Amino acid sequence: MSAQPDHTPAAPYVPAPGVPAELHAQLRESPRADRWVPAFEREWAAALEESRRSFSLAALYEVLQTWQARVASAPAVDAFAASGRDESGFVDLEDIRERRR
Repeated sequence: MSAQPDHTPAAPYVPAPGVPAELHAQLRESPRADRWVPAFEREWAAALEESRRSFSLAALYEVLQTWQARVASAPAVDAFAASGRDESGFVDLEDIRERRR
């Protein structure tokens, strides 16, 4: 019998060295640049500070993953908003969370 796991754990997310600069450039070119660039810069600065204190890159990677997902999902969000679909039947997630507490 082997003490090895029967599955391979997922490799951690490690971006290429130029990804933060490329993402920042993408955000500056976005129609949402007036809101997104300052928000990204704040989150990136906070993650840098956390990284310095903890000697871990996890906070930086998390910021990159979050913003890459926002950029990738923006066209779908725009399409949904432009479709004129009625969202009035949905429940606010915060209401559900408060009920569980």
